[in-house]
Amino acid sequence: MKSTFLGAAALCALSLMPVLAEAAEGFATANVNMRSGPSTRYPAVTVIPSGESVEIHGCLADRPWCDVSFYGGRGWVAGLYVQALYRSNRVYVEPEYYRPLGIPTVVFEFDRYWDRNYRGRDFYRDRDRWRRGPDWVEEGDWQWRREEERRDRQRRQQAERREWERQRTWEREQARDRQEARERQQWQRERERERREWRDRGRDEERRENGSAENYQGARKEERARQLRELRRDGEVRTVPKCVFNDFACEND
Repeated sequence: MKSTFLGAAALCALSLMPVLAEAAEGFATANVNMRSGPSTRYPAVTVIPSGESVEIHGCLADRPWCDVSFYGGRGWVAGLYVQALYRSNRVYVEPEYYRPLGIPTVVFEFDRYWDRNYRGRDFYRDRDRWRRGPDWVEEGDWQWRREEERRDRQRRQQAERREWERQRTWEREQARDRQEARERQQWQRERERERREWRDRGRDEERRENGSAENYQGARKEERARQLRELRRDGEVRTVPKCVFNDFACEND
């Protein structure tokens, strides 16, 4: 009798093992966020629409949160938003139904869970911030926000500095171009003035040269006229006969 009872118990245990090992099927009772950890403070992974089926991999023993899969994604949903079929009825996933539904009790291992499921997510880069738990995150979030604000302020300052330097460089280039244009215009004006001065100086020298030649020729003419006048005067003087006393040739008629 005793051996028969032990055999039946063993057979019953063996029949229950696959049930405990398999994940249970559940249904979302409302549009609920599937989160990256067992708390509403963890980042959301996706939204499970009301009535959609999920695969329940396990639930926490101390909190009504369950590890579920939904369309290839993995995350945590509060048991208050998940129901499962038990004896042809839908019941909320609560600790008293874990064993009858074949839902194992699990623990949340942050690093292993996030490394396996969230490497491609944006919030994965903040895993150091979330590793200590949502309560610590909420309490220490002010420090994280201060650090983020400080980094954002530094980024803004660097961007403003680069923009200021770019503007200053552009202004310096514009000022240099204007200065070069002014110097070029000044050089052109000076060159034009020098050309005018050279032209005026050449005309003056030409006039002086022409005036000197004319004066020289006039002086030569005057000199020749004076010499001719002197020669004539000398000739007239020589043609007057010299008279002596009692010279009949010098007597007037």
